[in-house]
Amino acid sequence: MHRVGSASNGNNSTRPRKEKRLTYVLNDSDDIKHCAGINCLALLTSAASDGSDYLFTGSRDGRLKRWALGVDRATCLATFESHVDWVNDAVLVGDSTLVSCSSDTTLKTWNALSFGTCTRTLRQHSDYVTCLAAAEKNNNIVASGGLGGEVFIWDIEAALAPVSKCNDDTVDESSNGINGSGNLLPLTSLRTINSSDNMSMHTTQTQGYIPIAAKGHKDSVYALAMNESGTILVSGGTEKVVRVWDTRSGSKTLKLRGHTDNIRALLLDSSGRYCLSGSSDSMIRLWDIGQQRCVHSYAVHTDSVWALASTPAFSHVYSGGRDFSLYLTDLQTRESSLLCTGEHPILQLALHDDSIWVATTDSSVHRWPAEGCNPQKIFLRGNSFLAGNLSFSRARVSLEGSTPVPVYKEPTLTILGTPAIVQHEVLNNKRHVLTKDVSGSVKLWEITKGVVIEDYGKVSFEEKKEELFEMVSISAWFTVDTRLGSLSVHLDTPQCFSAEMYSADLNIVGKPEDDKVNLARETLKGLLAHWLRKRKQRMGSPAPANGELLSGKDISSRSSTHSRIEADGSSENDAMVYPPFQFSVTSPPSIITEGSHGGPWRKKITDLDGTKDEKDFPWWCLDCVLNNRLPPRENTKCSFYLQPCEGSSVQILTQGKLSAPRILRIHKVVNYVIEKMLLDKPLDSLSAEGSIAPGLTGSQSQHQAVGDGSFRSGFQPSQKLKPSIEILCNNQVLSPEMSLATVRAYIWKKSDDLVLNYRLVQGS
Repeated sequence: MHRVGSASNGNNSTRPRKEKRLTYVLNDSDDIKHCAGINCLALLTSAASDGSDYLFTGSRDGRLKRWALGVDRATCLATFESHVDWVNDAVLVGDSTLVSCSSDTTLKTWNALSFGTCTRTLRQHSDYVTCLAAAEKNNNIVASGGLGGEVFIWDIEAALAPVSKCNDDTVDESSNGINGSGNLLPLTSLRTINSSDNMSMHTTQTQGYIPIAAKGHKDSVYALAMNESGTILVSGGTEKVVRVWDTRSGSKTLKLRGHTDNIRALLLDSSGRYCLSGSSDSMIRLWDIGQQRCVHSYAVHTDSVWALASTPAFSHVYSGGRDFSLYLTDLQTRESSLLCTGEHPILQLALHDDSIWVATTDSSVHRWPAEGCNPQKIFLRGNSFLAGNLSFSRARVSLEGSTPVPVYKEPTLTILGTPAIVQHEVLNNKRHVLTKDVSGSVKLWEITKGVVIEDYGKVSFEEKKEELFEMVSISAWFTVDTRLGSLSVHLDTPQCFSAEMYSADLNIVGKPEDDKVNLARETLKGLLAHWLRKRKQRMGSPAPANGELLSGKDISSRSSTHSRIEADGSSENDAMVYPPFQFSVTSPPSIITEGSHGGPWRKKITDLDGTKDEKDFPWWCLDCVLNNRLPPRENTKCSFYLQPCEGSSVQILTQGKLSAPRILRIHKVVNYVIEKMLLDKPLDSLSAEGSIAPGLTGSQSQHQAVGDGSFRSGFQPSQKLKPSIEILCNNQVLSPEMSLATVRAYIWKKSDDLVLNYRLVQGS
């Protein structure tokens, strides 16, 4: 997925900026499941909620979900959708506030017990936000760290306080993920502490809350942890040191050195005296912060340690990582036991009574027995070993080379996800995309409807791709990626409006078969059909007619800056959405874009309520859907020369270069030749049924147009034309159904203008 840039663009700026992209993400038919790896877990127990235990999961699919936990089942109650990139971490603060962070550079706050209500978007980071830490007893303090080396300490209560309307979008209101039009939390002076611990001030125009910036990291931050009261913060990342901070001032107090690779996981005990760290060097270390030294190191894992969870008394640690294995280690006796092994690297752990939830790079979450209340029960089962304090390989020598046997073979509960898409191919028709997921299943998607039209099962992706090959050439009007585990389809203007097809080829009933259909325009109409209906209800007016101006001043002014805006060729702006472009309402796609006056947002098309200002969509998208106008486009025409075959007695009236739509079929060129033919004697066989188009008189100019109205509805392409004419290219007879673009791409294969030859069919 593309990286989302800053949303701000000063009103006084004269520098042209790239137009906003519109992306839509196709959701699986079973939308209650995650479709990518689970990066984070958060637990809300019955003591702190409404009597139920809830698990919150955050995924690389960009969404969070709330699950009601039962003895033998987990039920999805809500999907939290607003982030536009991976959700990397989530923490619970207060009674019912969920805070999440993402690779979209934002933090978001949610009503945890709602059906997915985003209450605020916090923008301060300049790069991916990778980790969060919360203070259990100080309900308001949350720290965030990211790839930019930035660490911010937030007072969530202050960040969520009602604020006055202003123009700054550093922090903004959100409702279900769409940024509000005004109630933005202003930015005042950002207090930063640089590497020499000197205070500096970054002042902006407005007054309001800003988080404390703990500045000192020179590189990416991967892990944070905070003590219960929220007075001490530890951070770690690519610098291989654990930094200790005073959260009240943002000043750093000390560094703990010892790891030889990136620090990926951190824990603090309730008092803040002891710290556990997990590293890519495969070691776990226990630090005494007061003594500023490493007390113990534990060689348990064979690869990077990515996740840690401790018992409430901080006597035992559960650890997982890149070696797919979950271990329990007694921090005092150094006794360690392999609880279980899986098929995927472990990303995060959450201890829940006598069980532990394990999140991995897979889209499913597993609950395993953990004996969290009495971990010693695990060691009584045997199969434990003594964790070494050197490298793992040397520690294992004492085990005579044996590999630990997992205590548990199967999880007690699994929350199933759907397999993430890992491979894709856009087919030549530019409407179908072939995908393969991590389970090996191959599917064919129609992106103009957002649905799977064929599930081939576990077949060869390459063989299926060859089988589906069509010799057709349609302009590339979208790009696709699978970063979120599903298909994300990106539309950029004006390129997205370059592809057209005839209504007959799309099987659209009720339109003349040679009407040109712009694929992007009709797809946008399908995506925004629900929004348009809601907007119409809100405004109490009929659907906008062709050429109607938008009410928004921004759109009108932006449109007028273009030298030329093309209106759609159809006589009216059809309010209906044609079947090839009707999107599912049972598994609707989500739209991702960046509002003109706010940051990026994501929302299901069926959740669009029509009440938001039109500035929440890119202006070009609105201009297309509401005004039926398309921006200037390139490559919609194809230039070619039409010449007789060598030795042919047939001549036509016109000479010079011709021009026609790229999608023009060869049978239209045949019609054109027949109309312009000069013969020695009249042909009685050329009747009124010869489909010769009126109005195609053909000028003698150097650059003539071959219209595509020469084959009106009522005549089928398969009808025999008399006399019979063949069109050739590179001495190859062309199929009447080929388009000029297809001939150019697969037969002509040159960059210079296409040359077509015509001749009478022998014996005609």
